[in-house]
Amino acid sequence: MEVFGAADAAAFRRAAEASIAYREGLGARPIGPAADYPAKLAALDAPLPERGMASDAVLEALVAAGAGGLMDMASPRFLGWVIGAAHPAGTAADMLVAGWSQVATMATPTPTASALEEISGRWLIELLRLPPECSFGLCTGATVANAVALAAARNEVLRRVGWDVEARGLFGAPEITVVVGAEVHSSVRVALRMLGLGDERVRIAAADDQGRMLPVALDAELRGVAGPAIVIAQAGNINSGALDPMAPIADLAAGAGAWLHVDGAFGLWANAHPELWDQAEGVERADSWAVDGHKWLQVPYDCGFVFVRDGAAHKRAMGHSAAYLPNSETLRDPGDYVPELSRRARGVPVWAVLKALGREGVLEVIGRCCRLARGMADRLGQQPGITVLNEVRLNQVALSFGPEGPEGDAMTRAVLQRVQAEGACYPSHGQWRGRQTIRLSVSGFATSEADADIAVAAILAAWEAVRAERDA
Repeated sequence: MEVFGAADAAAFRRAAEASIAYREGLGARPIGPAADYPAKLAALDAPLPERGMASDAVLEALVAAGAGGLMDMASPRFLGWVIGAAHPAGTAADMLVAGWSQVATMATPTPTASALEEISGRWLIELLRLPPECSFGLCTGATVANAVALAAARNEVLRRVGWDVEARGLFGAPEITVVVGAEVHSSVRVALRMLGLGDERVRIAAADDQGRMLPVALDAELRGVAGPAIVIAQAGNINSGALDPMAPIADLAAGAGAWLHVDGAFGLWANAHPELWDQAEGVERADSWAVDGHKWLQVPYDCGFVFVRDGAAHKRAMGHSAAYLPNSETLRDPGDYVPELSRRARGVPVWAVLKALGREGVLEVIGRCCRLARGMADRLGQQPGITVLNEVRLNQVALSFGPEGPEGDAMTRAVLQRVQAEGACYPSHGQWRGRQTIRLSVSGFATSEADADIAVAAILAAWEAVRAERDA
């Protein structure tokens, strides 16, 4: 059997050509998909093939399948869900990763992939201004990064009271007190459920009107706690972008002997930018952190980072060992810091994006996104009937339209539907502080002042149309 023939080479070229053509069209076409899921499912549904096709024919069929069914998430005017725009250098590197097909778990068989991951991790620790002794792992995203960090936290706080989770599991283990903020992200709740620390037993500390955990509320929840405890803070509220007050939270966690974890999916990047340091003050005092690479770092999906100050605790929670695996005692094996034994070489696109942007480029993207968000909020908030619900200090803008109550909620939904259908920009929906909202998440590396102008104009036009319909 031919290992790699002419049809396979043609398939590789077709994939590259189609990817280039798709990227060249970003910003020139409506952002949302032209066809919905039921239509695409009906069009693509077919019986399992009895006989295979040549690789080049498969790629032609796949390119055709993509037509009309893709969301332009890499568009400079995609403003939904805090999604980065996948930098071309990282995307091209990711294509190379697929071609190389490296199972990047152990350093000895995959030296290039493993070395690029180790270097990238060191660069990230420096860029995010985390303690230099941190261990790190690359996983699918912040949900798994939170789960990894909290596994290390759970096992370590129990180890300190004489319970070995790795050996004995959780049956009969001392109870762990877990405290989260009132606006904790759903990914943290999923991680806690995965770890046997379910929703109903978690203590909730009240938050302020921007979703920031109140230190006085955390103090009340921790008062009298004498056993193992974990506090989970948030860097980057999904609606407001606000960061919890890290310094007082770190003081309270230390006083209670608790492990402090920070869910920093996008907000942890504030600790990289000098203009935003005041918002993140004290975040480096935590014991672990989770952050996404496919948000502000612009790494293609999927990529998340976990950092743990106590590298031994991290490795105890995640380390793999088996007689058939070429584990090393002296080298860093990437698979020892994440749950997946089978894992792609995520460090390669991370390295590529950091090389392409450099520190200056990363900071420029973060700073520009924040400035554009503030500018859009200022312009929209000046218009009658539009309310900006948050203090825009990062890259999130939460908007509501019309009066407070059911009428305003209906108008907000109608504005969003018009904007998304028109396709010049693509914000996402939300529900916050008792109101339906439109969320603008300025996260792409290519988003410019001109893109912000187009987005503001599209939102204002939709708002005028909705008001006209109401008044007709």
